[in-house]
Amino acid sequence: MNIPRLMLTAPASGSGKTLLTCGILQALIKRGLSPCAFKCGPDYIDPMFHRTVLGTQTGNLDTFFTDEETTRRILARGAAGKDLALLEGVMGFYDGLGTGTKGSAYDIARVTGTPCVLVVNARGMSFSLAALIRGFASFKEGGHVRGVILNQMSPALYDRLKGPIEKDTGIRLYGCLPRMEEAVLESRHLGLVMPEEIGGIREKLDILADEIERRIDLDGLIALAQEAPDLEAGETDVPGTDAGADAESIAGAGAGDGPVIAVARDEAFCFYYRENLELLERLGARLEFFSPLRDAVLPKAGGLLLGGGYPEIWARELSANEGMRRQIAEALSGGMPCLAECGGFMYLQEQMEDMEGRLWPMAGFFSGVSRRQKKAVRFGYITMEANPGADLPFGDPGQVRAHEFHYYDSTDNGALFHARKAFPGSGWDCMRAKEKTLAGYPHLYYAGCPALAKSFLTECVSYARRRGGAEAGAGAEDCGGTKA
Repeated sequence: MNIPRLMLTAPASGSGKTLLTCGILQALIKRGLSPCAFKCGPDYIDPMFHRTVLGTQTGNLDTFFTDEETTRRILARGAAGKDLALLEGVMGFYDGLGTGTKGSAYDIARVTGTPCVLVVNARGMSFSLAALIRGFASFKEGGHVRGVILNQMSPALYDRLKGPIEKDTGIRLYGCLPRMEEAVLESRHLGLVMPEEIGGIREKLDILADEIERRIDLDGLIALAQEAPDLEAGETDVPGTDAGADAESIAGAGAGDGPVIAVARDEAFCFYYRENLELLERLGARLEFFSPLRDAVLPKAGGLLLGGGYPEIWARELSANEGMRRQIAEALSGGMPCLAECGGFMYLQEQMEDMEGRLWPMAGFFSGVSRRQKKAVRFGYITMEANPGADLPFGDPGQVRAHEFHYYDSTDNGALFHARKAFPGSGWDCMRAKEKTLAGYPHLYYAGCPALAKSFLTECVSYARRRGGAEAGAGAEDCGGTKA
């Protein structure tokens, strides 16, 4: 497939990748183009900023979660019909698992054949930039570094350095961006704040896009993206799935529409991979979004997704919506299938501590209390396998790759699975189950474990049919009939 594409990467986190990615996306849109965006790695928050610009959900590419073929297929599916795909790197360009490059921005560029532009924070540097640029460009053969943007550099100094740096490195400089106080993106304990929390973000992005048009060779970047080789992606379904056949198998031949899945999505629960939701839809699910913060009624559904996010910031409000807490606990106690991750797991416990150290009642489906810790509890990629004898609500999915990043911990994290870090020497038990609910701190990427997604939806269909039959029987009895 011919997919013009480009990756913005950097020597380290904090170099300005997200700022530049959003600004370039906005500038492309103002030119009348239709770009799409991807975040390399397991990040949830950066794609929210991409979505603010694009007005649509953006995706993730992760070579730890998925094999090379699947990674290319996800890129091909997400970029279909777009003028240009802009990928935002993760951490430093070569930073991957442990001491290697697996899962790094470099690895994703290699797998997808994407040309890269290095975003360098030039503050406090001048000609030393040449050594840094040459080192990153030549460190790995086929490293794909084709250009550089210098961030936080005065245009006057850039004009003096551009020629000498290009001469000594053989790498093209595509421009600079001075420090712009009016376009700074704030941070909090898990990373950037949410886009909607930044006052005047649309105006900030417009200002940033205008400055990028002045200071950065956007025409050159577009031309570089068009030089990307054709993407060898094969079929665009996830390996291990056949959307049409699987959807029919899950719902049953001739059964019509697949199950409705209630998806908690608001300020408290907002960490969802686009690819997860899309895979469920391709397998026949119909997604209905609701807010545990504000809604009074849980949607009528065959299953429930409780994603991660910032429930600790909204603990008071979540607790105050007592009706929703009760309905969710009753539905799950009645056998509604549920997958709950991180913040969703915290919500299902008895109590949650807020950012000020106050405890608030939660759904109470699981025993336990979630409290804030002084530092990140568990951070990074993990591989999970079910412990012997574990009673799993959706069968044994085999080896599951996941990711954790949280400052909270529970008094009972469960012991259904054993998790191991990607490099040797660290492991722990995790995940809890009750009725048809599987919950824990790990975040899952369904394209890497499609068997779990299919088994979950199969259980959702069974639950919906059981509930539908019970409701029909109750209605008949109310009218003087008898239950079937």
